[in-house]
Amino acid sequence: MKVLLIGSGGREHALADKLASSPILETLYCAPGNPGMAELGECVVMKVTDHKAIIDFCRINAINLVVVGPEAPLVDGLTDTLNAANIPVFGPSAAAAQLEGSKRFTKELCDRMDIPTARYAVFSNAPKAKKHIRQHGAPVVIKADGLAAGKGVTVATTLDQAMNAIDDCFEGAHGAAGAEVVIEECLIGEEASFFCICDGETALPLTSAQDHKRVGDGDTGPNTGGMGAYSPASILTDQLASDVMKRIIEPTMRGMAEAGTPFTGILYAGLMLTDDGPKLIEYNVRFGDPECQVIMPRLKDDLLLLMKAAIDGLLDQMSARWHDQAAATVVMCAPGYPISPEKGSVIRNIERAGNIGAVTIYHAGTAWRGEDLVANGGRVLNVTATGRTVTDAVERAYEAIREIDWPDGFYRKDIGWREIQREKSAKA
Repeated sequence: MKVLLIGSGGREHALADKLASSPILETLYCAPGNPGMAELGECVVMKVTDHKAIIDFCRINAINLVVVGPEAPLVDGLTDTLNAANIPVFGPSAAAAQLEGSKRFTKELCDRMDIPTARYAVFSNAPKAKKHIRQHGAPVVIKADGLAAGKGVTVATTLDQAMNAIDDCFEGAHGAAGAEVVIEECLIGEEASFFCICDGETALPLTSAQDHKRVGDGDTGPNTGGMGAYSPASILTDQLASDVMKRIIEPTMRGMAEAGTPFTGILYAGLMLTDDGPKLIEYNVRFGDPECQVIMPRLKDDLLLLMKAAIDGLLDQMSARWHDQAAATVVMCAPGYPISPEKGSVIRNIERAGNIGAVTIYHAGTAWRGEDLVANGGRVLNVTATGRTVTDAVERAYEAIREIDWPDGFYRKDIGWREIQREKSAKA
């Protein structure tokens, strides 16, 4: 098969790495790709917002499947455009991608299908939103309704923080995404991520992960796109995963089908594990970043075959098997991230780090400047390792980081701390 992979981040590098291992892959193209992906396939200079250019490329190169990595092209309707041109594509339609593109849409689905989630209210102006917050108090969660690159959510512990978050949304800090605001009760518990691959009718459960959103150690500082992750998350037990399927995933699939917007692609449920059971925080309609970087190394089966089965509506005949090992990734960032990352600093010795056993370096925001590899984004490298336990995988990832020569880069030093504590307790 000839595959075109859309995207250029660490998630897409991990997907490219897994797709490249498929025996049925003939050629892999990446648009626009990155220096790491260029070692696995041919990178193509193309704007992912230019649907006509993508269609023309697919026809000229006889592409058998387009895989869309990031959320923005899905919400923008790239899947619909490609389907209309009879080009097979893995990813939900624009209507189904509203599960991520509009938090209001998802909340209304939860109401309709009795899916457990936080209580909420939706507002389109600041005065009414602030009045609601004054009436209900803090802590409270403020969310821009639309896509905000993982930065449109504020967990406000004080009224001042909440009011500032409301102002940010309605004064344009998140662009059009903040035209409406969803205000939620603050759920108490531990977060976990749960992934399924879907074909419109069947949702095949994949695995769990846990990421680290805050920029600083000890979960301090502003939210980011993700500073690291590990998989599996043992706190999401088999029994809880079964509960998630029955009370959250399966009603979602039914609700979407009943509404005439069946969901095909990756369904990623962000969960809060409360004393009352798992509750849905939000949906994403693609693999998480950096969760994908710890899921792909654990997947035994052929990802390309699973994606093809999803498109063909045959997931009820498939299974997903997993290596027993754990995986962890640590995100290395450019100075100034997440507010104003500085580009251009030189990175050396990636090869030395990658030569450590069971370590893979996924490129997330890099570029070539002459013969130098340089930082070209906020999240720049994903240093990923596998091990017998999460503790082992984390230790190996930090060992690899110590081999990388990038004085300007920074990273969290406590990735996986919850799971490491659980593993220590289990040994005691």
